[in-house]
Amino acid sequence: MGTYRDDGVVLRTHKLGEADRIVTVLGRKSGRIRAVAKGVRRTKSRFGGRLEPFTHVDMLLYTGRSLDVITQADTVRPYGERLVGDYPRYTAGTAMLETAEKLTPVEKEPSLRQFLLLVGGLRALGAGEHEPRLVLDAFLLRSLAVAGYAPALSECAVCGTTAAQARASGGLRAFGLAAGGLTCQECRAPGSATPSVATLALMDALLRGDWAVADGSERRHRVECSGLTAAYLQWHLEHSIRSLKHVEHA
Repeated sequence: MGTYRDDGVVLRTHKLGEADRIVTVLGRKSGRIRAVAKGVRRTKSRFGGRLEPFTHVDMLLYTGRSLDVITQADTVRPYGERLVGDYPRYTAGTAMLETAEKLTPVEKEPSLRQFLLLVGGLRALGAGEHEPRLVLDAFLLRSLAVAGYAPALSECAVCGTTAAQARASGGLRAFGLAAGGLTCQECRAPGSATPSVATLALMDALLRGDWAVADGSERRHRVECSGLTAAYLQWHLEHSIRSLKHVEHA
């Protein structure tokens, strides 16, 4: 059995036996890890409170037969402290954790960019400088890009026709989930959405990190952007993100 150290963000936990807990962490070096924290549910546990969702922890682990075991945990940054008292930010953060887990389906496969996106997203949520749903949508779009599913927003996702080339025939206005983003009229699939130009500009701004444009957007365009982003994410994951339902009502 080998011992190793990594730092990561706790994504979720669930009970094991009478006193233990299985902790799922997105690690900086190791990717997604599932490990046992023994005795953490006892009142005298040395580090139980440090292994809660949203917490960035530095861990010492050793490799077990089926699950690794956490032998030491020190808090790097408790992101949850700024989120738990604010329902919109808390639910947005929960959706981030769930999405990060779904986008790292293989255990111990390094995913540094996804880890850095998650840390940046939680930090932005806690800072409170931007509307929580905008921060979440930016995280979702960029996470999709890291996973290879970035939506096409400047050219047809099917034939590659640019926005300038498609202008004479109506432009790139159809958004198809299966197609991978915007399509020209010739490639438009039945059932495609037709979002407003301002909504598409907002999606592009969130993907690029242009917060001046994002923060200046109108609410109706934010709502449309959120709907498209959530639908696109879940189509490509082939899974629903259950926590998104709570964000919608926030």
